[in-house]
Amino acid sequence: MHSAGLVLHPRRDSAAAVDAVLGWAGNRGIEILGIADEIVRLNCAAVGVTPEELGRRADLVVSLGGDGTMLRAMRLADGQRAPVLGVNLGKLGFLAEVDVPDLPGALSAIDEHRFTVEPRLAVDGVLNGRTITAFNDIAVVRVPGDGSAVVAVRVGGQPFVSYSADAVVVATPTGSTAYSFSAGGPITSPSVEALLVTPAAPHSAYSRGVVLSVHDEVTLELLPASGRLAVEVDGQVEGYVAPGDRLDLRARPSAARVVRLGRTTFYQRARRKLRLTDSAEISQDS
Repeated sequence: MHSAGLVLHPRRDSAAAVDAVLGWAGNRGIEILGIADEIVRLNCAAVGVTPEELGRRADLVVSLGGDGTMLRAMRLADGQRAPVLGVNLGKLGFLAEVDVPDLPGALSAIDEHRFTVEPRLAVDGVLNGRTITAFNDIAVVRVPGDGSAVVAVRVGGQPFVSYSADAVVVATPTGSTAYSFSAGGPITSPSVEALLVTPAAPHSAYSRGVVLSVHDEVTLELLPASGRLAVEVDGQVEGYVAPGDRLDLRARPSAARVVRLGRTTFYQRARRKLRLTDSAEISQDS
């Protein structure tokens, strides 16, 4: 490894984690890059670069924060060679691999190639002439006072199902534990290549979600009865669509890669994060 890039949470205290990275790298002659606007508040020795330069130059991208910071790091690494290591600075996340005390050992393991990578699917679309990309989900969401989301889902250009709901969420397996899960969608392993279409608070006759192949192009078409809808990309509003508009979405496998050191599995993280429990009717002794 010749260089590593840091992506910092905008509010959490990341000084201890940054010091751990710099201390580890200083003994090995490894250059540490940071986004100039982020590292200035720490007055640290990382080399300030633009977000685009960080994704391009780093051999490893280190996310210091939670899942939101990790998603941003994955977008910076999208299409680049660098895998992304998630370092947890707060509540347990799905994407983080290590806590701060374990960071030097994790970096050494990566430098010595004692790790695996987990490819992560992205979903792309075009909104108002510009490309949007999500690693969790793209959702069309009811704007208060503007009416429900009345949306036809087309698959491969053919009509499949229509929903009347508060929102329609198109999620990756990474995003299956986020908005899609809260709307009633299934938990899906990140090793599965699929898109999940889930209505949130549906009030139509058909209320089930669907699982689609990554080879299917998905179109969300706003029907005349729909209100104006916000388009949320990984939880951030990126624009609006109105009745008659269409949003064409396509899956892109292996858009980014997440570092795994084999310490926990996806199912262990999901059970702990979501506080999954077994039915009280099932005896644990059986």
